[in-house]
Amino acid sequence: MTSTLQADVVVIGFGKGGKVAAAALGRAGRRVILIERSDQMYGGTCPNVGCVPTKMLVHHSGKRRPDDSPQEWFEHAIGEVKALTTTFRAGNFEALNGAETITVLTGTAQFVDAHTVAVDDILITAETILIDTGSEPVFPDIPGLRESPRTVTNVDLVHTTHLPGRLAVIGGGYLGIEFASIYRRFGTQVTVFESSARILGQEDDDIAAAATDILTGEGVDIVTGAQVQEIRDEDTVVYRKNGREHTLTVDAILAATGRTPVTAELQLENAGVRTTERGAVEVDEYLRTSQPHIFALGDVNGGPQFTYISLDDSRIVLDQLLGDGKRSTADRVAVPRTLFMSPPLATIGLTEKAALAAGYRIKVGMENVADIVAMPRAYIVEETRGVMKFVIDAETDEILGAALLSVDAQELINTVALAMRHRITATELRQSIYTHPSSTEAFNEVLGAIVRTA
Repeated sequence: MTSTLQADVVVIGFGKGGKVAAAALGRAGRRVILIERSDQMYGGTCPNVGCVPTKMLVHHSGKRRPDDSPQEWFEHAIGEVKALTTTFRAGNFEALNGAETITVLTGTAQFVDAHTVAVDDILITAETILIDTGSEPVFPDIPGLRESPRTVTNVDLVHTTHLPGRLAVIGGGYLGIEFASIYRRFGTQVTVFESSARILGQEDDDIAAAATDILTGEGVDIVTGAQVQEIRDEDTVVYRKNGREHTLTVDAILAATGRTPVTAELQLENAGVRTTERGAVEVDEYLRTSQPHIFALGDVNGGPQFTYISLDDSRIVLDQLLGDGKRSTADRVAVPRTLFMSPPLATIGLTEKAALAAGYRIKVGMENVADIVAMPRAYIVEETRGVMKFVIDAETDEILGAALLSVDAQELINTVALAMRHRITATELRQSIYTHPSSTEAFNEVLGAIVRTA
C-alpha cells in the first residue's frame, strides 16, 4: 500500500552538502526529508569510504615498524577504521534524524515528477528538492577487468581485512598514487600502470618527478607509457610498453581511473532534469538544475570532487533558499587540493607551465625541503623529503600557484590559499611572522629562493 508524505524540502543523498543544507533548513523551520539509499553511507562518502578511512590508513601505514607483521598490522588498522567510521555514521544519523523537523529515510529515491520522489512504497512531494547522490568509481573498458574477482575499488580496499601481497594500480592520478603509497607502506608490493609518460600529469614535470622519486624510493614500481590490454586468467595484468607485451600476476587490481556521478537510478527524465554528456546533473552557477526548484550539490553536479566543494555548494544553495541569493560558484578562487601520499602533495592555482601558457611573466621560488634552513620541523619529525614551489606574478608579486610536497603540506596550503584570495603578495607572505619550529616558517625562505624568471 502506497503512503504519501509532504515536505518543504527533500534531500536525496546524505553527503556533505546535503546534510549541511538539511540541518540548516531544519533549524530554519523547514520540514525536511533526507533520503539515503544505504544505511552504511549516513554522512556520505567522506566519513564512510573516502577521506576519513583513507587518511586513517595513511596514518596507520606510517606507524608500522619493520618487524610488525604486515597482515596483522593491516587488520589492526582496518579495525580502527571500522570503529571510527561506525561512530561517525551513527553520529551523522542521529544529528539529523534526531532533529524535530528532519526525517531520514533509507531506500532508493526515484523521481515520479518534478515535485514528487518515490522511496519504495512511499511518495514524497516537496516544494524544493536537493540532489546530493555523489559519485562512484569508473571501470575502464579493459577486457576481463570487471569480471575478475581480483578487481577492487577504493571502497573495497577500505573494507577488506586481507592485505594483498601484490597490488596492481591502474591509473597514476591522485586516487591511484594515494593507495599505492598506503599499501606499499603496509608491506604490499605495488605496481602502478600509467598510460602517459609520467604520473600526476596535471602537475609540473619537476613536481611529478619529485613525487616519483619518493614513491620509487619506498619501493613502488611505476610503469609509465603502459597500455593495459586485458586481465587474463583473473589475476594476470597484460600490458604493452614500448611495443612489447608484458604480464604481471597480482593478488588485487585497483581500478583508479576516475569517478562518475551517481544518477542512473534517479529517473531524472521524469522530473525534466537535464544531465551533461558526462552524466552529471546540469546546473547553473547557483546550482539550480533545468528545474529551478531542484538543486544539485557535490560530485553529482560535475564540479570538483572534493568534500569541501560539496560543503561550499551547500552555502550557495542555502543562500538561494534562506539568504539574498547572490553567492555562486563564480565566487570560488584559489581552491586547494591535497594528495595524501607520504609526505603529502598539496597544490593550488596555476602550475608554472599553465602560468606561462596564460601569458604571465613569472618568478619561480623553489627549494628542496632538505635544504630549507628555516624549516627545522622537517628534521625534528624526520621527514625531509620533498620540495616546495611557488609561481609568482613578476609584475604584481602575487602568488599564482604553489605545489608543496612536504610534511604538513595539507595545512600549509590553506595559508597560501588565504593569501591568494586576499591578494597578499609573495613578499608579504615571506616577511610574515610564524611560530618556531613550524613548517609554515619555510615560507620565510622559499618565497625568496627564486630559481628562475620567465
